[in-house]
Amino acid sequence: MAVSAETIQSISHDPLVIAGRAYASRLLVGTGKYRDMDETRRAVQASGAQIVTLAVRRTNIGQNPDEPNLTDVLPPSQYTYLPNTAGCYTADEAVRTCRLARELLDGHDLVKLEVLGSEKTLYPDIPQTLIAAAQLIEEGFKVMVYTNDDPIVARRFAEMGCVAVMPLAAPIGSGLGIRNPHNIRFIVEEATVPILVDAGVGTASDAAIAMELGCDGVLMNTAIAAARNPVLMAQAMKKAIEAGREAYLAGRMPRKQYGSPSSPLGGTFF
Repeated sequence: MAVSAETIQSISHDPLVIAGRAYASRLLVGTGKYRDMDETRRAVQASGAQIVTLAVRRTNIGQNPDEPNLTDVLPPSQYTYLPNTAGCYTADEAVRTCRLARELLDGHDLVKLEVLGSEKTLYPDIPQTLIAAAQLIEEGFKVMVYTNDDPIVARRFAEMGCVAVMPLAAPIGSGLGIRNPHNIRFIVEEATVPILVDAGVGTASDAAIAMELGCDGVLMNTAIAAARNPVLMAQAMKKAIEAGREAYLAGRMPRKQYGSPSSPLGGTFF
């Protein structure tokens, strides 16, 4: 079936909308683990990302005036900052960290909430995350929440007012890819807010699979920063996100038990 001009137009103008703001890129990237600020800048630029996440407790965004400042290489005027609560293990820690980010970034209210429950797996502590999310929403924050791949928990976060739900594909920094695609699909099917895979992506095919499952975007850091060539990997991830999204919109062919010829014999002349 031919693709109409209207369909092509809709695909090329298919923004990711987070908290009422539209973004052309569906790839969100972290700013940690790079060799230096220059590599951070080059990788982020190559990725095409418009939203960049930063660990408030580990990244200088002005609190240490004598140290390199992330805002010098990735100006907030050009990128949407997504401060995160990496390294927090209680709801109180996470809430205080978000308040600090809002103070340092002149009232910025979009945050990524993660409250960890295990230093070994870095899996989220869901009860503590629920407490922190409720408090932050009450204080006017727009919360993008890191969670496990439980569809019921994902629905709960959406219902309470989080602006995006971000289930893990695998443990943070593991590069294992999507371990449970069925749960990700269940989460997407019930979604009332954007769903973004967060954590566990290792290479471009992982990102493409996440998008083919119907996710609205992917957030990654280690997969790019720990690559042998981070800038080249950032370019690969950009293309994977775009290809995966287009494949999802196009609709894959049905899976079949047996083969069928690409050139059917019916109606041919012999």
